[in-house]
Amino acid sequence: MLAAAALVGGALGATGPAQAAPARASDPALLRSPELSETSRLPERRTVVTGDRAWVLGSADGRFPAAGFHTRGEMGGFWTPSLKLLDGVWFGIGDQWIGQGTQTTSGWGYVRTDFPATDGVAASRTDLVPDGVPGALVGLTLRSSTSRSVVLRADAHSELMGSYPWGETKPSQTTVNLPDTGSVEGNALVFRDQGTPPGADQTAHDWAAAFGSAAMPTTTALGKNFRGPQDPAVICPASGPDAPAAPARCDDTAYGKGTGGQLAYKLRLKAGEPTTVWFGVGGSRDGTADAQRALAKVLADPGAALAAKVRGREEVADLTDVSLPGDPLVEQSVAWSKQMLAASVQRSDDVALRVVDAGTTYPAPVKTLDSMRWIGAGWPDYTWLFGTDGEFTAFASVAAGQFGPIKAHLRTLRDVSEAVNGGSGKIVHEVTPDGAVYFGSNADEGNTDESAKYPSAVALVWRWSGDQKFLRDLYPASVRAMRHVDSLDADGDGWPEGLGNVERNGMGTEKLDNTVYTIRGYADLADLAKARGDGKTQRWATQRAQKLTEAFERAWWYPKDGARSYADSLDPEPVGGGNTRIFQRHWIGLTPTDAVLPALPGRPAGPLASDEHARTTLAQHERSCYTGELGLYHTGTGANSVAGDTDGTRCDQVVSSVTNETSIFTLNSAIAGVSEGNYGRLGDDQQGVYTHGNARAQLDPDLWEMPGAMPEIVPGGSFGANIEKPFNERSMVLQAWGAYGVLWPVVHQWLGVSPDMGRGRVAVVPQLPPDQPKASARSIKVGSGRLDVTASRSTDGGVTRYDTTVVRHGRSTLVLGAVLPRDSRVGSATLDGRKVKTVLTPTSRGLEVTVRAPGKKGTSHLVVTTG
Repeated sequence: MLAAAALVGGALGATGPAQAAPARASDPALLRSPELSETSRLPERRTVVTGDRAWVLGSADGRFPAAGFHTRGEMGGFWTPSLKLLDGVWFGIGDQWIGQGTQTTSGWGYVRTDFPATDGVAASRTDLVPDGVPGALVGLTLRSSTSRSVVLRADAHSELMGSYPWGETKPSQTTVNLPDTGSVEGNALVFRDQGTPPGADQTAHDWAAAFGSAAMPTTTALGKNFRGPQDPAVICPASGPDAPAAPARCDDTAYGKGTGGQLAYKLRLKAGEPTTVWFGVGGSRDGTADAQRALAKVLADPGAALAAKVRGREEVADLTDVSLPGDPLVEQSVAWSKQMLAASVQRSDDVALRVVDAGTTYPAPVKTLDSMRWIGAGWPDYTWLFGTDGEFTAFASVAAGQFGPIKAHLRTLRDVSEAVNGGSGKIVHEVTPDGAVYFGSNADEGNTDESAKYPSAVALVWRWSGDQKFLRDLYPASVRAMRHVDSLDADGDGWPEGLGNVERNGMGTEKLDNTVYTIRGYADLADLAKARGDGKTQRWATQRAQKLTEAFERAWWYPKDGARSYADSLDPEPVGGGNTRIFQRHWIGLTPTDAVLPALPGRPAGPLASDEHARTTLAQHERSCYTGELGLYHTGTGANSVAGDTDGTRCDQVVSSVTNETSIFTLNSAIAGVSEGNYGRLGDDQQGVYTHGNARAQLDPDLWEMPGAMPEIVPGGSFGANIEKPFNERSMVLQAWGAYGVLWPVVHQWLGVSPDMGRGRVAVVPQLPPDQPKASARSIKVGSGRLDVTASRSTDGGVTRYDTTVVRHGRSTLVLGAVLPRDSRVGSATLDGRKVKTVLTPTSRGLEVTVRAPGKKGTSHLVVTTG
């Protein structure tokens, strides 16, 4: 191992004379992947690197500022999912700290920081979090132009702190965070937080973190500081309504009760040769010995750990390997979105579940789960389990072929919900990795949409994976979820009451998104019930879906004042029955165009919104009152009754009761982009605005905060840009749900892949955007097999030709086709060179021309011409 071979014993001594260093301290022995780099404004950028048992967040210059807001300033550093370990680590050469980074590079599963020369030594740091172990690796590569000995110093500062409570919950981290102690044990600094916090229902804990290298340090030191160049620390005050303003940048917080230490080594460098010294961090909720075992595990073979990480991410890249010659930006976004999803998988063990009632109580645990595995929502403040986030992310996950994580996420949602809510069917909203059920128990109002979306997410994963065991396992929870939603209809009009995705004042008790996803939930549950042979549930769910679908447009379309959209909510009228429509321009106005229902008796499969209303509201939402350069606003602009608020662009005559909010969330744009695709509106000024907006926030150097990471909120609008804000006031630097707005349009809409593998069949009916003459994807995972799909369109002499080629690697029944403009006349159709009779089906996308391919595997090639 490089670290053991490179470090030699001896007392601390002066370094040799300063020498000019090579421009980069690159180590060719370290395996790499495709990368994205940035050199500007590095102190203002965050970086995050993750594994399923740990993650690290710092700034792109190699420092560790206080970051995050749930516990102000404590959400960065080194974490396991449920336990913070360290505020950070820092390195020095001789008596100088290594300077701030000059370049940050995002790879597939790692982050690298290049530094300026320090005392003639160039340095580069590779941060890596292996999967399956609660720990992280930091590889420091050094290169000198001359052979020499140097003293390498490594500082670490602890902050052992649970992921819950937060700064302003009851209790607060102000009271429950106990002081850390530090010691040197063998070759490592060992930090410990042991005891029982004050207050009711607190339990004793023994948390520990270990930091070190495989080599024995020559000298060690302990003390309350040891933050490298970030000493003396700037301290952020605790948050709260009466808290003083925080400095623009802090190094620690008033919550902090950590301690620190230093390890120093004498290192021999050979002229021009890179030397990589690996340091590790190990953590545990079960004492110091367990933390040291974790440290030993991560240090066992760091080079192999990096290689395994990169190769694992290459396997992620090999699935849904997309080629879009006409849109390289979206092609690249697909590639990095797959990596982003893989980076979001988390796991916690021995999770004690407590219902904390939105942070107002801290009762005894109701149950302990052996394990939770889920797709984290966003870093650093929303890394935990959410219902809504995961249910949207499910679409991106199946399109990326990442079936395992989303199956685990849905099982974990079921397990937690049933542990805290019994058999009520209510799906929880938000759960921290150490088991605090923040919102979504029977005792609180919860979110209706969580439960309504659940059976649809189960149906989606079952259709793509074909996993009958998964369906058998989660079908009962799906039935209970919709029975729970049905119980929320207090006034008997069919529309459930409760909170939804928009958490804003002034809304009626019945929310549009809850209604939309409830109708889809009934329809999907009916499909699941049919597959399970549950006729009673199938009939009930089908009747509910049909009844609500037939009533939907009359009840929810807002017919006046030029709104050209759906009401955001309804409020029951106190006298005479009926509902008052409330229109506030929230993004959920597009959920009726986003949600696609399976076929119902008398109604083909397709989006909920009527074609007329869908095209009307989509055109309205494309206007500047709803959409900016990079995507869909949270709340559109126009006249409102909020004192002092500006109207912004007006596209209707409604006077809303809420303020305009032109923040552009990547989820909002995903909903808009998918909606456009559901109706065949694929132009650059239609779906393209939203797919490109999300992709640019991820990949455009003028917009990103971290290369390759799609954020929660894109720069601009009323939110501004993360990079302009203090580290403790930012939205997420990486948020999984935005991938829905890239992967789903490309795989499901452009390439037309629609599996029903629970029944052994798949349809491939592409529709390419106007500026995309060709698109393809290799190795799209469906069931236990894979598809290769190529679609192209060309025009010659007034005849337009549509080619669809599908290669089945695995057995399935295949329908293939193409989507033509609505008024098209089919000239000819051949399948594998032979003329065939086609099925013509008008849909919301256009005219679908389809045929059934023979056999169960192999290559099928359809050519359709018009003109």
